[in-house]
Parts: sequence; structure tokens; C-alpha cells
Amino acid sequence: MSDILIVDDERDIRELISDILQDEGFATRLAGNSDEAMGEINTEAPALIILDIWLKDSRMDGIDILKTVKRDNPDVPVVIISGHGNIEIAVAAIKQGAYDFIEKPFNIDQLLVVIRRAMETSRLRRENQTLKRRDTTTAEMIGTSAPYRALLSQLDKVTKSNGRVMLTGPAGAGKEVAARYIHANSARASAPFVTVNCAGVAPDRMEEVLFGRETPDRGVEPGLLEQAHGGVIYFDEVADMPLGTQSKILRVLVDQQFTRVGGTDKVRVDLRVISSTNRDLDQAIKADTFRQELYHRLNVVPIAVPSLEERREDIPLLAEHFIAEFNASQGLPQRSLTEDAVALMQTMVWPGNVRQLKNLVERVLILGDGSGPIEARELPGEEEGGGGEEGRVVLSGALATLPLREAREAFEREYLLTQINRFGGNISRTANFVGMERSALHRKLKSLGVVTSAKAGVRVAHVDEEIEATG
Repeated sequence: MSDILIVDDERDIRELISDILQDEGFATRLAGNSDEAMGEINTEAPALIILDIWLKDSRMDGIDILKTVKRDNPDVPVVIISGHGNIEIAVAAIKQGAYDFIEKPFNIDQLLVVIRRAMETSRLRRENQTLKRRDTTTAEMIGTSAPYRALLSQLDKVTKSNGRVMLTGPAGAGKEVAARYIHANSARASAPFVTVNCAGVAPDRMEEVLFGRETPDRGVEPGLLEQAHGGVIYFDEVADMPLGTQSKILRVLVDQQFTRVGGTDKVRVDLRVISSTNRDLDQAIKADTFRQELYHRLNVVPIAVPSLEERREDIPLLAEHFIAEFNASQGLPQRSLTEDAVALMQTMVWPGNVRQLKNLVERVLILGDGSGPIEARELPGEEEGGGGEEGRVVLSGALATLPLREAREAFEREYLLTQINRFGGNISRTANFVGMERSALHRKLKSLGVVTSAKAGVRVAHVDEEIEATG
């Protein structure tokens, strides 16, 4: 979208205009009839079109071409020229979306002024639309743990390509942040990032939302695919897309074009597709709720986004990031975290993952007292696990029913599992924190049946299944 298309059935006129514009530094393309014009426009939309109203030996006249351009490429300004000008033609052209109307024979200086104004107006309109589309959702990736570094390495590898990416992982793990990171670091960063909430759109409205619609009374209403033209379309929780829509999306991926609901003309789009799911799509395919062909089209580059429990080392960094974010956006206190609070957060269960952590931080900042450091007692885990008297630990029902030796072993096993996973499988750091020699810790782990193995690029502690089965 960097040149000017000149459409005129008189060769001398279109070549004259082209020579003048090239002398002024513009690139040009030429078309002598409507078929040539539409072919050029469909190949690549120009920055501006100079269009003659009357085109000999053409299927479409200038007004027909103007209507088509304004429907499919509304950002492209069109300057109408005609040697048979009258007020009715000028009014008709402006009503159909022409930027201006110039009558032949025209003054070259006047034409150049109109062209420059039209291109500047178009540029400002595009910038304004980009600013309106821009939201506050972050694309910043936070972390230092091994699973985070492995994820970031995979994301960096796909930013420079147009390959389709399938992000998998539990709800709240940060799949949309990963998708936005790919977009923000790609060649499409200045183009739109449009999210399709597949679970949040009623099935009977999904096609209108995606493809847009055309009606006699309301004209053209672009859908999300059209709004994402040139950029990224992100299918969030794609497993929830209606089965009937899946086949049509599959067609779009193959042809890069579609028809609006109620329309007949093809709309061409240039899109990169990123999708995400927290479900097992292989099972969905077996259950006939997800099309296998679509899965293979979307799953060109599969990337797993780790859960928060797989990257516990990142919890302090993430919490500090959210504190700063809420301070900037809502004016909430800029509080630090005590060591006890960090330790508790790293040992908590996080079924809601990063989203749950963010919500917890916001809650503590809203309900907390003053601006001092956040203490463990302010976190829900401390309230639920603590006793009524300071210094007491309330036993769970399961531990309270065991003999002392078995209860001690169960506690030690659970305690050491939690600490090892808190430190990303690092035995030395765990030994230092719990106050044991490394060799003594190894002997203790062996006696308790605790082993470590690699998962998602990090060492994870768990109970040896064979020992547990025979214990």
C-alpha cells in the first residue's frame, strides 16, 4: 500500500499523470479498463486511486469500481476525474465515498494538492483507528525460571514467521500474553491484534461476528476477520468454536478470503492465525466436536504454556510486576513483599495460575493496611492454614488421624516436595533453606520415596510411584 493506481481509458492521459507523479517521487501503476483496475487492486491495495468515471469497453464504470473499493478497501482514498463533469456526477461520487472530484482538463498543481491531502487524510485515519484498537492488555513476558526461558525461546523463534501457532496450557497461565508477545515482536506489530473469544460468542452469532454482514438498510458491517486484515487473529479457546463455523474457518485458512453473511462478493484478507486451548483437542476430535482438518491447519507450531506451579520461581517477580501495574493504573499502594509472604506464595496451590495470582495481589492491595510490606498474614493461605493462637499450626484431618511416626513422615514428605518445587528442583537451594546438609537431604528424600525428574525444562519433585504403591 505505497503506490498510486491510475485508471483511465485514454492511454495518453494515464501516462501523463504517471510521469508527473513519478517526477514528484510517487510510485504508480496503470490500468486502462475495469478488469485491469480490479486485478491491480486485488493483487495489492494501492495508497490512492485516480479514477476516471467513464471507461470505454469495460464491465464496470468508475462509480461501480468506487463502490467496490469503498466496500472492500475503505481506507484507500479515491480521486475521481472526468471530462464530462457535472454537479450530479460529482455529488454521486462524493456520496459513494470519493475523496474529491476533478474535472478534465485539470490543473496539475490542483491535482497534486488533492492527492497529497487525500493521502495525509488516509494516513491520519489509519493512525486513529490503530489507536482506537490499541488496548491496555500487556504483551510483556515476566520470569527467569527454566520453564519460562524455554517458553520465551520458542516464542522468539516464531515471531519472524507467519506460521500458525497453537498455544496450549491451563486456564489463566498466560496464553493470550504469549500470543500478544508474538504479535508485538513480529513484522505485523503495527497492524491489528484481534481476539475472538470463542467461548463468549453465542453459536448462532459466531459467523456474523467473524465474517461480518451485508444488509440493504445498514450496508456493510465488517467482522473480526476483516478488522484483523494485515495483522493477527487470535482464536481464544478455539475448542469452543461451533462445529459449523469450523468448516468455514478452515476454508478461510486455505483461500484467505470469505463472503460476508448476506453478501455475495469475496473479501480477501491477509492474516496470521494464533489459537489457544486448555482442552485436549485429540479427545475433542474423537468426540466429533472438533474438525481434524482444522486442528492440523492450526497446529503448525504447537507451544505449551506452563502452569504457575511449574514456574514457582517466577512468583515473586510476577507479584512485584502486578503491584507496579496496579500502582500505575489504579493508584494502589506500591508495596514490597516480606520473605515470609514470598515463601507462602511460592508454596500455595494455584489452580487459576497467573490470573489467580494477579487477582490475589489486587485484593491484598485494596484491602491491606497502609503502604508497608505485604506480610504472610495478609494472604489467604496463612489465614486458612494458621491456628487461632499465634505460633500454633492446625493439623489437617488426615494428619490428625495418623500415628506420630506416619504423620511425621507424611508431613516431611509434603514439606520437602513443596520446598523443592518452590526452588525449581534445585536441591542445594532447598537444603540451604530447610537447614540441612545436601547429603543429609538426599538421604532423607530417599527414605521418604521422593525423587526428581525433568518436566517442561525444570526438575520437579514427586513421590516415586513404585515406592508409593508398595508402601
